[in-house]
Amino acid sequence: MATADSLQIREATKADTSPIQQLIETAFQADDSRPDWTTAVELNRSFRFPESQVESIMAEPQSTILMATNDSGALIGVVAVTKRPENVSRIAHLAIDQQYQRGGLGRVLLARAEQYCRETLGAKRIGLNAVSSRKPLIAWYERQGYQRTGDQLPFPVDILLELNLPTDLYFVEMEKIVED
Repeated sequence: MATADSLQIREATKADTSPIQQLIETAFQADDSRPDWTTAVELNRSFRFPESQVESIMAEPQSTILMATNDSGALIGVVAVTKRPENVSRIAHLAIDQQYQRGGLGRVLLARAEQYCRETLGAKRIGLNAVSSRKPLIAWYERQGYQRTGDQLPFPVDILLELNLPTDLYFVEMEKIVED
């Protein structure tokens, strides 16, 4: 089992596209038995993250995907980071392999992504978002020092009409100040 001490972090390359896509898709599709973890099970099960989306992130000059591997080199986590104007960075697609979830590795990978944003991208603030139905996830980000900005972005329910989704879904925008 991987531990925080044994976690190796590196920048992804084009050769990593397929494993990254598979990890993000399966992590986001996971059925989670924790009460209230998600109220949109259909959304989880239908989540798709095509390789072209991974390639698009890696092709952006201001974006990087960080990969977390264990001692044997197996991919166990990923997170995308993007440099934005005015010393702001954005974190997205934080995903941990299902067999390693709930072991603190998400917290470690998030902290390493924040460190990368500060030291490599010059960030003083880091933003991210979470789907409004993921209240425990939002609370988890708050425990990691993120605060809700008050901004909400619409969730594209209209492109997922075949799913029985709540009509009031939206993205909760969050931010953390990371300057020293």
